[in-house]
Amino acid sequence: MPNIKSAKKRVLVNQKKANINKSDKSEVRTYIKNFNALLDAGNLEEAQAALPATMAALDKAVTKGVYAKNTAANKKSGLMKRFNALKASK
Repeated sequence: MPNIKSAKKRVLVNQKKANINKSDKSEVRTYIKNFNALLDAGNLEEAQAALPATMAALDKAVTKGVYAKNTAANKKSGLMKRFNALKASK
């Protein structure tokens, strides 16, 4: 544990930020998990409806600095690839 007052504050601020980032990442993972579950179940219409919310969650995480821009782009690309593959197979 640090002895200097400013260092103690940094520890507290870093913990708070880490918890916020953890929460935001968890939210994005939940959106992705729900979207993937819809794809696995073959619910194309519901997946189509959930897609904008999932993409928005990823974009919001990038804006907040939780994910890097390219990381979110790769995740979005993977989701779209799965969605389009399912769409093409039906």
